[in-house]
Amino acid sequence: MKNYKFIINGRVQGVFYRKSTYEKSIKENFSGYVKNLPNGSVEACVTCNENDINRFIEILKKGSTKSIVKNIERHPCDETFSGDFEIRY
Repeated sequence: MKNYKFIINGRVQGVFYRKSTYEKSIKENFSGYVKNLPNGSVEACVTCNENDINRFIEILKKGSTKSIVKNIERHPCDETFSGDFEIRY
């Protein structure tokens, strides 16, 4: 299992991006969180197998019906997640 942090840029706040990411991540049994950042981007962190990371990235790319994802940055994350995926505030 590895820990990943993603920064998602584009039209991702005020368009149900977090809710959509949360619902899809719960359905796929991912552990982690998604939250808005003050600069208008969104942060998402996840703990998963390397085999599953592309499924999570697809969730981030798709977003909600009203979102427009322009860029996704991938970074290592120091925090390990277990249990449910959550929305953080």
